Order: sequence, then C-alpha cells, then structure tokens
Amino acid sequence: MGVTGVMGDVPMGVACAGVAVLLWGGPYSAARRAQLLLAGGGVVGSGPPSWEDVAHELRRVRGRWRPEWWSPVVGLVVGVLGGSVLPVVAGAAGVPLLRRMRRDRSARRAGERRADAVIALCAALAGEVRSGRQPGEALQCAARDAGGLGEAQAAVLAAARFGGDVPGALVGAARQPGTGGLLGLAACWRVAVDQGAGLAAGLDRLEGALRAERDQRADLQAQLAGARSTAVMLAGLPVLGLLLGTALGADPLHVLLHTGAGLGCLLVGGVLEGLGMWWALRIVRGAEGM
Repeated sequence: MGVTGVMGDVPMGVACAGVAVLLWGGPYSAARRAQLLLAGGGVVGSGPPSWEDVAHELRRVRGRWRPEWWSPVVGLVVGVLGGSVLPVVAGAAGVPLLRRMRRDRSARRAGERRADAVIALCAALAGEVRSGRQPGEALQCAARDAGGLGEAQAAVLAAARFGGDVPGALVGAARQPGTGGLLGLAACWRVAVDQGAGLAAGLDRLEGALRAERDQRADLQAQLAGARSTAVMLAGLPVLGLLLGTALGADPLHVLLHTGAGLGCLLVGGVLEGLGMWWALRIVRGAEGM
C-alpha cells in the first residue's frame, strides 16, 4: 500500500480512536454507569452531558497531557491535511525539544518558589529571635512555619538542635537552585555566634536585600516579556502565511510537501526559523543573566 493510501486511512483511524476514548472514558460511559450503580445502587440518567461535564473532561485531559505531546498531534493533523508523512516526523522530533523547554520552565519556577521561601524564612527567623528565643530554637520554629531549607532541612535542623555546624549546613543547603540567600543567612549566623552581633538586625538587612533582588528580577522579566512576545509572533508568521495561502486557494501544503522547490523552501525556511528563535532566546537569556 502506498503512502497516499496509508494517509487516507489515518482520519478513519483517528476518528475511531476518538469515539473509543469517548465511549470508554466519558462521564456517561458504560464503565462509569456500572461504577455508580454498584456504589450507590441508584439509577444513572441517560441524558446528554452538560457544558460543565464537558469542561471538566477537557480540564482532566489537559491536566494529563504534557504540552510536548501536542506536537505529534499537530504533526498528524498537518500530515493528514497535506497527505505527507513529513509533518508527522517533524512533530515526533519536536517532542524532546518541547519536553526540555517544559522542564527548564518548571525548574525555573521551582527556583523562584525556593527563593521566596528563603525570604520568608529570614523574616520568620528574625521575628522568632526578637521574641526571645535562642537562635537554634528560633531556626527550628521558623523552618517549620516558612520552609526555605528544601531537602536539606533535616540536616540543618539537626545541626541547630545538637550544636553542630549550622553555617556549614546552611552552605550545603544553598546548593539547591534558588536558595542562594541561605549563604547570606549562614554569614549572619556565623557573625552573630562568633562576634556576638545582633542576629535579628543582620536578618533584616538580608531580607531587604533579597526582596530588592527579587523585585529587580521581576522587573527585568516584565521588560523582557515584550521581546518574548515579539519572538513568538515572528515564529508564528509562517503559519499565518500558510493559512492565508490556503484561504486564497493556492494549496501551499501541496507545494511545500510534494514539489522539489517546495521541499527546498521548507528546509531552508525551517533552518532559518530555528536559527532566528535560537538567537532571540540567546539574547533574552543573556539579558536575564546580567
């Protein structure tokens, strides 16, 4: 069987798979009705699902699907429309790249949450010290309330409880992404213990510096949002061109996927598009690292 025949069978297979998923996992499926009857012994209505049920199912599916898995879906749709396997291959190749982008974004957000927790830890620790608690006891209370120590919390609290090297444990905890403020906390602790300086005053200054750094970083992110939006808009212009060509009846997918000149233009355009996106992201990341 040729490629055209295989691609012609794809829509029917996709439709059958969609109907099977709907019948098996929908809110009014046979399995769901059996579960409800066995659980409560009641009668399950056979009416059509409401908009709330549909919205709930869509949110459930979106929560289970990772963003990178939309790449092969889009590639499959474009491949069906264009009658070629090239979009399917390109969609599958985009899964690792999108997965890496998602993990990097998740790691960055986790680092931001840890940085906020460190700020809250400094504020809570300063309050506990002012209330008259000893530094070790104050650190245990503040860590339970505000967190901020991450995976190293047990080691730090053990050092504080049994008279260990608390600054060294804090330095070890600062190796986690987003917890660089714990280095300042370790310095404040060391100065307060060795030289008898006020721990609360040092924590106040440290908290102010960390908050100022966070606000500066948030302001930089807001300023770079325009550059990111421009890069995304430029990346979407080829898609807009394909839609306009289709609306005018030019059949650009056939030209790009089934002619030599179109394949050459697609290859060159894809390389230039990738280089442009890489360069734009490099500029943004360079600005973030300043």
